[in-house]
Formats: sequence, structure tokens, C-alpha cells
Amino acid sequence: MKLNLSAINRFFNVLFGALAMLLVMLVSGFITMRLAIHGHEVKVPTLTGLTLAEAGSRTSALGLSLTLENRFYSPDTPPGRVLAQSPAPGATVRREWPVRITESLGPQQVAIPSVLGQTERTASINIRRLSLELGVAAHIAAPGEPGIVLAQTPDPNATGVDRPRVSLLLSAAPSDALDAESPDAIVMPSLTGLTLATAASRAAIAGLHIVSAEDQTAAPSAAATIPTQPATPAAPQAAANRPATPPAASIATVAGQTPAAGHRVLKGDPVHITLAN
Repeated sequence: MKLNLSAINRFFNVLFGALAMLLVMLVSGFITMRLAIHGHEVKVPTLTGLTLAEAGSRTSALGLSLTLENRFYSPDTPPGRVLAQSPAPGATVRREWPVRITESLGPQQVAIPSVLGQTERTASINIRRLSLELGVAAHIAAPGEPGIVLAQTPDPNATGVDRPRVSLLLSAAPSDALDAESPDAIVMPSLTGLTLATAASRAAIAGLHIVSAEDQTAAPSAAATIPTQPATPAAPQAAANRPATPPAASIATVAGQTPAAGHRVLKGDPVHITLAN
């Protein structure tokens, strides 16, 4: 009986010892794995306000890569310094993780040039000559020579621009103006400053139609203000040669439009305009 108890005790001692060793191995492996994983993790530093060189040194010291993604005007941050970053400061990432930054260009000091009516090549040269960037160049079917700038975004001499990028809307032959993704997708032309008649013609060429309360009500009111008097028998020829008075709405000037010029729209979409008083 004593022999059996001794054998049982030795068995449990060996079993408990093996379990203890297994537990130690599992804990050690878990700690080693945690150290291996978190040993390659770092916290993203604060880069906003630093120069690009300082931001590069700080990220490379932590094993991170730096990527310049955007450049924006800013009235508060001096030029050449980091305006924004992603990931945010304090975020935990793996080493070699890319940190994307936006560079400040300082306050806008370059006037947006007018490239309307220029060819795409000439407009591109004039834009880059002022250290501006050429943005999206979209095409729309229009009569006349292809490759001519019909509209631009931002508008000429615009202020409060957020980035140094000028996008162009160029004329194209109807066969070249189809969008690769949607044949009905076009870029909204600029109608501001045109007469209502010219704006309606340009919208119609683009496959759009003008919808405006002013447009619908101005023509009847204008017609009501023009007196209609029958020509007297004594002056039938003079009445025939007198030029017709155009409706007031047709010579009114477009002061605003929705959607704005440069926005992507579909053929058949309505365009809401406001007329100058």
C-alpha cells in the first residue's frame, strides 16, 4: 500500500512538474511574441509646424517613411512647413509605415491667370510659368477648333484659393468627348457673364437645359411691357424695317449658376441660373 502511494505521489509530482514547465514555456512564448510584435511598433510623432527636413529626420529616426501628398495655401502656417499629417500624432503603427503630410504654401500670393480661349499647350505653359499646377483637363463637345479652353477652375483672378491647381474644360469634337466611364458624363461649362440666350445655347450644346424661375417669368413680363400697336397704313414699310425688340430676358446677364463650372454632370441635367439685375 505504501509502495502504491509513493508511486502515485511521484506520478503527480512529475505531472505537475511537466504542467509547470509547459505553462512557463507558454508564458515565455507569449512574452517573446509580444516583444517581437510590439518591438516593431512606434508612435507617430507630431509633425505639424515642422519644416519638411525636420519632419523627414524625425520620421526616419523612428523607422517611418515620409510621403508628401498635397500642397495647400494657408494664411496661418508659414510656407515650407507641415500643414497636416496622417496618421494623427500618437497613433501606433508598424515600422516603415508611410506618414502622409500636406505642405503649406503660405498665403495665396499668385494671381490666377485667365487662360480662356487658349490652346491646352499654351494654357499649360502659362499656368506652370506662375508655379501653379495643371489640374484635371476635361473635354466637352463644342463647335470650333478642338483643344481650346472653354472654362477654368478657379476663375481668373480668384482669391481665397485653397491649392495651386488650375483645372481646364477643353473643347473637343463630339466623337472625342465621350466619357470613358459614362457616355453621358460631362464637365459643367461656365455660363457666368453670358447673356441668357448665349448661355442657353452653350448649355444646349452640352446637352443640358436651363431651369430658372427668372427665366420662366421674365419673358412674359417683358412681353407685357412692350406695347403692340398696329402699323398705320401710312407707314407700313417703316414698321417692316424696324428691328424687333429682343425680350428683356434674352439679353439679361447670367450672374450665377448651379452646378458650378468644372463640376461633373450628366447630359439632360438641369442648370439653375440667376440673372443680374
